[in-house]
Amino acid sequence: MLLIGLLWHSTTSDNLGVGALTESQIAIIRQAAARAGVAVRFRVFGTDGSKNYFAGDGAIERGVPISIKRTLAGISPFPRQIGECDVVFDIGEGDSFTDIYGTRRLRMLTFGKLVALFRRRPLILSPQTIGPFERRGSRLLANAVMRRCSRIFARDGLSFDYLRENGLSAKADQVVDVAFRLPFQRPPKTPGPLAVGINVSGLLFNGGYTGANELGLSVDYPALIHQLIQTLLARGDCTVWLVPHVLADSLPVEDDYRVSQQLQEQYPALRLAPRFGSPGEAKSFISGMDFFTGARMHACIAAFSSGVPVVPLAYSRKFNGLFAALDYVHYGDCKAADTQTIHDLVIRSLDQRDALKLAVDRGNVIADAKLVRYEDFVEQTLRTLSGQNGQAALA
Repeated sequence: MLLIGLLWHSTTSDNLGVGALTESQIAIIRQAAARAGVAVRFRVFGTDGSKNYFAGDGAIERGVPISIKRTLAGISPFPRQIGECDVVFDIGEGDSFTDIYGTRRLRMLTFGKLVALFRRRPLILSPQTIGPFERRGSRLLANAVMRRCSRIFARDGLSFDYLRENGLSAKADQVVDVAFRLPFQRPPKTPGPLAVGINVSGLLFNGGYTGANELGLSVDYPALIHQLIQTLLARGDCTVWLVPHVLADSLPVEDDYRVSQQLQEQYPALRLAPRFGSPGEAKSFISGMDFFTGARMHACIAAFSSGVPVVPLAYSRKFNGLFAALDYVHYGDCKAADTQTIHDLVIRSLDQRDALKLAVDRGNVIADAKLVRYEDFVEQTLRTLSGQNGQAALA
């Protein structure tokens, strides 16, 4: 039986986007293992939260928390635990292998990779955003680590461009976010008004971590949300659902649910989605919408990959690169457009949702073809590690 290390994943995160990556990655690896006839179990290293997506699943265990200080002091079992893995898939929490969130976070993301490499484990960067690295030191460090990885998968064109420009594309491929494989169950459709879902980002609504718009939005995000709600409720043909996707009681500035509750108090006609226990539950709920918009990327991917017309509200290049790679142009750039332009785009798109649905369906065909390449690589890797052939998939 192979022990698969999942680095910078989480089975407990309150951020259902990170959870969606983990659920999807495990589903992909399990399907690849079944095709290869290989038994696998998983050891997960990453941030902790209050959820437990895989309660009772004996094939999945949580590794110890990653601590630079304890590891360097020689008192953390992290190096031993990661060294026991046959292979390590690092997904970087989707978009954290960058310095835009600060150098401390990048150091943590890089440290885990360095330990895996020091223990001579094959290290694969699973589909994720690579960069940007705005500081020269960050760029040099990241590139040095990536040169030692067995394989790198970018989930968007901008990330792959970075790899090509820095001489790293020979061992890389451009695919798409693994959350397109997140399993879900679509609820039965009932007659009635249009079901319109809005994901309100607590982080953006609160002005970022500092409240000073450090993410550099060109829109007044709270004003945009209020305007959208007022317009949608005034139409009379919609049931408007608020759909939180980050449920972070311990970090109020990030918490979508808290902001959604406050909005529902202001607008009692709004409906509030339940507190989801897992990313799969969230995607199943979102799949029942007739139209969706939001600023949490994995909430938008949940809509897109379940065939729901969606207008993502982009606040970083991870949105732009991902949806552009799917030939999907129906997203709002909240770092370039003004508030009224984004509002009008969403309302116009709701009225043109049949055209958006066709674009979504075409985009899912592209996403499927891209992910097949990653899935084939995973299957070949498991075959190689189990000794089924002499072809070095990890060379």
